[in-house]
Amino acid sequence: MPMSLIKTKKLTFEYIRRDEEGNVEAINRAVDEVDLEVKAGEFIAILGHNGSGKSTLAKHINAILYPTEGSIWVDGMDSMDEDKLWKIRQTAGMVFQNPDNQIIGQVIEEDVGFGPENIGVPTEEIWQRVEESLKTVGMWEYRKHSPNKLSGGQKQRVSIAGVIAMHPKCIVLDEPTAMLDPSGRYEVIRAARALNDVEKMTVILITHYMEEVVNADRVIVMDKGKVVLQGTPREVFSQVEKLRELRLDVPYVTLLAYELKQKGMNIPDGILTIDELVEAIKRAKSVRRD
Repeated sequence: MPMSLIKTKKLTFEYIRRDEEGNVEAINRAVDEVDLEVKAGEFIAILGHNGSGKSTLAKHINAILYPTEGSIWVDGMDSMDEDKLWKIRQTAGMVFQNPDNQIIGQVIEEDVGFGPENIGVPTEEIWQRVEESLKTVGMWEYRKHSPNKLSGGQKQRVSIAGVIAMHPKCIVLDEPTAMLDPSGRYEVIRAARALNDVEKMTVILITHYMEEVVNADRVIVMDKGKVVLQGTPREVFSQVEKLRELRLDVPYVTLLAYELKQKGMNIPDGILTIDELVEAIKRAKSVRRD
């Protein structure tokens, strides 16, 4: 069994709002006693609407935030151990919503090489890493371009390449497609899946787009700082009414299958793709004819 790469125990985080005098006005518990375990090589999707706590949880994995209570371990290292801070950040790389905040170089290959250079990787190896990471996300032929000339999806793939060049064990994508159009979203999710399938990297995808999580190994749904549902995509998307209560959409094809079932058609729960739906309808029709 692969060991836990990320493990939390009763992880709790509170945002404290103070007035001008510094007195506490309000305490908002953004993450509320979350127990979570991510094994090496898993593709985990964390879902939830805005304010559910999913991005706050993500920022603990990279030690951008520290627990108010409870604990989080990254590759066995406690995030509260200051001596381990840089090691944790090298273990779990982070890609944010806005690629413009992460891209600093004037030329793409320089941008991707910036991280490895900062941690003292020898020059020759930096260029090897730049090449392999840009090829992984399909951006190698753009290496001499300026980032300003790229589309949103391309910029986000360069951000991902910059993180991969650091050779992390895990990559956390915090709503990486929130600012992209559908084709940009598709590019970025395809790159994330390739990292997991081909490079065997652990991927944690934070999103509120349902279509992005159908290929995950496991889906975790958060609401008001708590984990309220978890399981395979099929198990989670079988619970259409529960997801609606949580103000979350369901993939269009899953919803269509659910509505057909409500109308009396013999279709299983948790349909995830159009091909599955077509097969299920064919089977239902042939059973009726028999």
